[in-house]
Amino acid sequence: MRYFASVYITTLLLLSGGYRLSAQETAGSSDRLQKHIEYLASAQLAGRKAGTAGDSMAAAYIRDQFREAGAALMFNHGYQYFSLVADVKAGEKNSFAAGGKTFTPEKDFQPFSFSASAEVSAPLVFAGFGISGISGELKWDDFSGIDVRDKWVMALRGDPEPDNPSSAFIPLATDRAKALSARDRGAAGLLLVSPSSIDRMDKTIDIAFDKSVSDAGIPVVSITRNLAAFLLGLPGSAVDSLEKSMITGRESARFNRDIEVTVVTDVIRKKVTSRNVVAMFPGNDPQLKDEFLVIGAHYDHLGMGGPGSGSRMIDTTAVHAGADDNASGVASLIELACWFGQQGGNRGRSIVFVAFGAEEMGLLGSRHFVSDPPFNLKSVKAMINMDMVGRLKTDEPVVTIAGTGTFTVADSLLNIVAAGRPFEVKRSPDGYGPSDHAAFYGEGIPVLFISTGAHGDYHTPFDLPDRINAVGQQQVTEFVVSLINKLSTLSPAPVFSESGSRQQAGHYGRNLKVTLGIMPDVSGAETSGGMKVEGVRKEGPAHRSGMLKGDIIIAINGMAVANVYDYMGRMGKLKPGETVNIEVIRNGKHEILIVQL
Repeated sequence: MRYFASVYITTLLLLSGGYRLSAQETAGSSDRLQKHIEYLASAQLAGRKAGTAGDSMAAAYIRDQFREAGAALMFNHGYQYFSLVADVKAGEKNSFAAGGKTFTPEKDFQPFSFSASAEVSAPLVFAGFGISGISGELKWDDFSGIDVRDKWVMALRGDPEPDNPSSAFIPLATDRAKALSARDRGAAGLLLVSPSSIDRMDKTIDIAFDKSVSDAGIPVVSITRNLAAFLLGLPGSAVDSLEKSMITGRESARFNRDIEVTVVTDVIRKKVTSRNVVAMFPGNDPQLKDEFLVIGAHYDHLGMGGPGSGSRMIDTTAVHAGADDNASGVASLIELACWFGQQGGNRGRSIVFVAFGAEEMGLLGSRHFVSDPPFNLKSVKAMINMDMVGRLKTDEPVVTIAGTGTFTVADSLLNIVAAGRPFEVKRSPDGYGPSDHAAFYGEGIPVLFISTGAHGDYHTPFDLPDRINAVGQQQVTEFVVSLINKLSTLSPAPVFSESGSRQQAGHYGRNLKVTLGIMPDVSGAETSGGMKVEGVRKEGPAHRSGMLKGDIIIAINGMAVANVYDYMGRMGKLKPGETVNIEVIRNGKHEILIVQL
């Protein structure tokens, strides 16, 4: 390794003299960048939500620009198609009847977006918070002494320790986790009701899409407190009284009520098609042309916003133009393709330009690309991702580059390319992050993630073209040209180095007390009946047990895992030091792995 490092540094020093672009090498102009952004972020494209007409129009525009630049279109005339679930809505068959009364969809009840579609008539049982576990000295089991098999389970949303931010009940108290607990015990379905501490208005939960294609395996229904009180035969304040008595008494409530509940849940999942846009300039170095650099940026955004879209203004329905996120990255991608087209190719490695679809829905496009690449992924020597590169500040201009720890001598390379730029380059070594480069990092590919940073307009209708710093973006784009030029001829090729966990960070794992050390497929787009392992952290529990990238986890300690929510529910009940058996499907065969946590 020390030998390779010395060779790299020598090579970089030899190349360091010509990092600046000449006047003839300008990567587009600020006017051209602005023009691309204005089209992609126009009202005509209506926010470019994956699977919509605006999404298709954006893809066609990008493909035409690649073709005009002289790049060779790959896959199906430049399109790599993939399918996804773009929306979930309530169907017309939803109904609820009990005690001789019928109730109104949305007003009185509403299936959750992850509810199975089913028709169930069964008796009702009340099961407190629908939780079983231990938090510190508090042992809690809402299912002790009651038989929920083939019955409707009613449970309160929330948990017994609402004021404890580090409660062990937190990962057990999600709506998905409660559905899993009820399903495990043979329940026919789950009715969840919000106490006023969670929802003062006593409304049903909106069926907004939670970006998962998988359901809970049983019908899961949100009901109002008024409906819950009717089903229990109690006054309207019963739900809040039950919550208070359980929390103050530190004991689950037991309640019997002889009533039959008949519910039809009708949940419609809208499946659509989106695409990656892919084009290439072949290298012309005989020794390097069969190696690849992938340059990427996602082109989708949030459409018209609304609940479940990712908008930070969920109550506003308006075009979320996404000028910076990420029309800016795509504009730079197009201009990079034009620049390399004007040079008649490049001297070293082949360069592949990819505009990724459905990034906002869970990196679906980039995940699809790495799962079905046009060449062996081992031939990809580096990936550069641009996401939000259009808001370079004028007072304190800073470009952030993440992934600098993912390959040897990345810092030496950046020292050369960044010297003399009209902006500061801040670095982060971690290769994982909330954008498309994460899919490549999970495959053991060196990555660099380039951004000018977030801002107050992020994921709102105010991320507009007139707020782009086009001159600053041109400077960033020229920086990327120089970076690509160095990487295209760097010999030997970059050597991957793990930097930071290759496990998905954020919401799904923040409350877990144990971890396998994997990157789960949070989208569920490619897997049904299990959870796909997207990456395995070196020397983590999963790695030590022999788990491999691509394994599909279907059970933990004999308990079924159908998706990432099941996985998090199972993991939330485990403790450090435990030994667990995990069943996976690998190459169509079942394997049992023994994992020490």
